[in-house]
Amino acid sequence: MCNRYRYRTPKKSNQSQIKMESSKPTTTIAQAPMIDATRIGRSRSKPKPRIEGMDKLDNDGEYASMTEAERQMREEELSFYSASDNDHGDDNIWGLLSGVGGNIYEWYDFAVYGLLASEIGAVFFPQSSKELQLVNSFGVYLAAFIMRPIGAILFGEIGDRVVGRKHALVFSILLITIPSVLMGVLPGFATLGWISPILLVLLRMMQGLSVGGQLAGSYVLSIEQSSARNRGFRGSICDASSVGGFLLASLVTTCVRFSFTSDQVDEWAWRLPFLFSLLLAPILYHVVNQTEESKFWSERNEQKETEEQVREAEIGTNSQPAIMDLMASPFRRRQLAGMIGLLSSTTSTFYILFLFCPVFLSELKGVMTQKHADSMNFAVVGTYIVFLLLAGQASDKFPHRRDLMYIGLPGLIVACPVMFSMFETESWWGIFLGQILLSLCLALTNGGMAALEVELWMADPTLSFTGVAVGHNTAATLFGGTMPLVATGLYYKSVVLVDEDEMYPNFFNTLIPQMLPGLYISILGLISLFCLTYVVKHPHDVRTGSPQLQAAVLEENRKFKQKTLQAKKKRKKDVEAQLKNMNAGDVDGGNDYLPPAIT
Repeated sequence: MCNRYRYRTPKKSNQSQIKMESSKPTTTIAQAPMIDATRIGRSRSKPKPRIEGMDKLDNDGEYASMTEAERQMREEELSFYSASDNDHGDDNIWGLLSGVGGNIYEWYDFAVYGLLASEIGAVFFPQSSKELQLVNSFGVYLAAFIMRPIGAILFGEIGDRVVGRKHALVFSILLITIPSVLMGVLPGFATLGWISPILLVLLRMMQGLSVGGQLAGSYVLSIEQSSARNRGFRGSICDASSVGGFLLASLVTTCVRFSFTSDQVDEWAWRLPFLFSLLLAPILYHVVNQTEESKFWSERNEQKETEEQVREAEIGTNSQPAIMDLMASPFRRRQLAGMIGLLSSTTSTFYILFLFCPVFLSELKGVMTQKHADSMNFAVVGTYIVFLLLAGQASDKFPHRRDLMYIGLPGLIVACPVMFSMFETESWWGIFLGQILLSLCLALTNGGMAALEVELWMADPTLSFTGVAVGHNTAATLFGGTMPLVATGLYYKSVVLVDEDEMYPNFFNTLIPQMLPGLYISILGLISLFCLTYVVKHPHDVRTGSPQLQAAVLEENRKFKQKTLQAKKKRKKDVEAQLKNMNAGDVDGGNDYLPPAIT
């Protein structure tokens, strides 16, 4: 235990290494009795930041004229750029498998509900019209999303401050299995009346609580165990696995619809996909149990007591929850807001493509049957996974993580309205190509997104789980959970607009209204593009940034190393003084005693 606090002289120093001879045997600090080693050199954390390199970024006295809040923001930004990179990545396969398996399982359970929305609406809301049944079913779907930010805060605290990433994933798996099985056996409205939909909402909210931690946990665990050259690819595998959950859900629901008659599916067969999760849970638990904890997090967790003591000495309080630490920093608040804006278009596109489109084509447009819509969705999801893995690998080859996103986001802005316009052809090939085009643009945007989300918070691994979870799930709630309702409302609005102008049909009063859901995505795409360019900061900014930024980071690193060396020297002198005072009584006159060698 004492070895952790043993002083080590710098490898490079202008002073010669201190060597002291004594008539007594040489004693190390670790062996010296009566020394309170927990008080000597207790803190390893950085000194309270006052960024010396800011003068390198000072253009025409701009820094001198800033307010205190603006200076704090700039100083935290430079500290972010100056943070050391994670060098613990070893591309551990079990960490990747646990994230992949967990995502497939969680998102399978989560997606089955959306794919069976029409059947669930008929069972739990039978007194409503067919349109209201669908809206009510999507409303319950939204209830789960409302719980996701709460789950993000809960699992962020668990993963960052309590038991680590691995055990947080195990807890999330257990939390989603129970409501999924109960939804498979829950009686309908005909048996329990209004109690039945209330229980359905509560079970769905439990699922949302679990999903709030699962995806972020898999991202953080997998990417913290990745080497820098593979983060984009491993992150895309985790992202693809969540899509794989949709793929598995689509496959199972399609098999159910093809294996049973429509009446059987409506009456009882819709429950089978929920019960199927019982077969997956034991396998997944075994995989997650085999993985190791993130070494990057473990190293920081070992310093937890030290950081709490330093924080108490500086601000007079004990440690606070991770979400409070995150929100206390102006720079982190900006990162969080930028991350939410960046994910607004990708999350909404994800849900409109893989969840809303099958319902739209079968229930709303009536272009094809539900089982044919599910079959087409299955093919689109499979194609997207291939695109996503290729884009993830390509994102590691670019100088900056966001370079590939600058190709995908403009394509996303254009492709979504084009897809809805191609739906109007009512040609199955046109419908399929429209979805493939959008899936390609989404894959180019999301290829390096998982890695980028974690890298935004990697400067402090004791907050990274919380940052990723809160940012991702808040965006998913605001833009993904509301997407089916918004898209359905825009579709009915488009029908009204087209009917009003039916006497004088032309491009603007027929096709443009049909593109309203896609135009909504385009607006969100513009917001994402703005946040990617001007709001979020990324460690790769130093690679491609201005010479002033690079000089400021170098200066900050030099100053920090100098302060660290000075702090070590001061601690060494304090140790020598304590040893001298402690042994003064054992030495005649106290003048013949020399301190032991410092190792």
